[in-house]
Amino acid sequence: MWTYHNPVRVIADSGSLNRLPALLDGRNCLLVTFPEAESLGLVRRVRQLIGEQLRGVIDSIQPNPDVQWLAPLYEQVQREHADVPVIVALGGGSAIDSAKALICATPTGRFVDLLSVLQQGGTLPSGLHKHLIAIPTTAGTGSEVTPWATIWDQAGGRKYSLHQPHTWPEAAIIDAELMASLPAGATLASGLDALSHALESIWNVNRNPVSMSLAVQAARRAMATLPTLMQDLGNLQLRADMAQAALLAGLAFSNTKTALAHSLSYDITLQHGVPHGIACSFSLPLVLEMALGADPVADAALLSIFDAMTPAVAVQRLQAFLQQLGVATDPAHYGVAPDDWQAMVHKAASGPRGRNFIRTLD
Repeated sequence: MWTYHNPVRVIADSGSLNRLPALLDGRNCLLVTFPEAESLGLVRRVRQLIGEQLRGVIDSIQPNPDVQWLAPLYEQVQREHADVPVIVALGGGSAIDSAKALICATPTGRFVDLLSVLQQGGTLPSGLHKHLIAIPTTAGTGSEVTPWATIWDQAGGRKYSLHQPHTWPEAAIIDAELMASLPAGATLASGLDALSHALESIWNVNRNPVSMSLAVQAARRAMATLPTLMQDLGNLQLRADMAQAALLAGLAFSNTKTALAHSLSYDITLQHGVPHGIACSFSLPLVLEMALGADPVADAALLSIFDAMTPAVAVQRLQAFLQQLGVATDPAHYGVAPDDWQAMVHKAASGPRGRNFIRTLD
């Protein structure tokens, strides 16, 4: 028996930001976004669309939400905007993940209660949790259609995964026009994050026929689009194609979670400062090599993505794809000595995401 579930209402079209007033349906909201959103005119556009329904703007979101700056921000939102029922998250995965933390209501309104849930697991008591409308400005994280948020503790060398029944976004607006100004580095990292989500949901013990179909489509579209997009960043059709690939990948891994490559990425990001999209994708050929041969259904899907008849050809084609984009696939390039790599792989395989991988490592 298998099930597939995703409750997020998705609106995807060029110019679909204009649907925001209808989604709010008269409710007031708080906008959570990134610092450059003001200079890019995005805050002004939202303000023009919804007027007095916009009760505040938080534009201080930084990459990789960290407990040190998220804690005071959380308590400010709980204190000053307790009566605002909706948060609109406009930005990349960091803005959407931060918003998922901010919509959570704790009994005391203090972040320490939320941190306790992050550390120990469990479910927050029912309460005045806010609703979330997610509007991604990158094509990659899939956070707009998943219930998970990654929260970092850089000082403590840890990362947490937030997942509550109410952290599914209520709706997602996928508007490629909002991605047109994304610079090359962020376009590459987010696009490779999407590819990683697609592949990770295939070599996954939680996969199902729906997630597999979505993942194969996502991976093929990402590989067909990303190299061309990197040469023509202003092409709105390519932006839309990449946004669709990221959306399909998000819909796939929203039911499977990620696996070994993502588990490996967390220490690479924490210890070496490698951007998430690169940290979770440089190891994909190495993980693909381990995955092939573990399961015939997964093998067939993976070989079809790379139009390969043999595992060796599939691995070579994925490696060539990454190298074409300027992404090194040798762990040593990212500060991991050869003698340390296998230990890192085994550590990652024992983590919560690593245990989703379809092959058990000796």
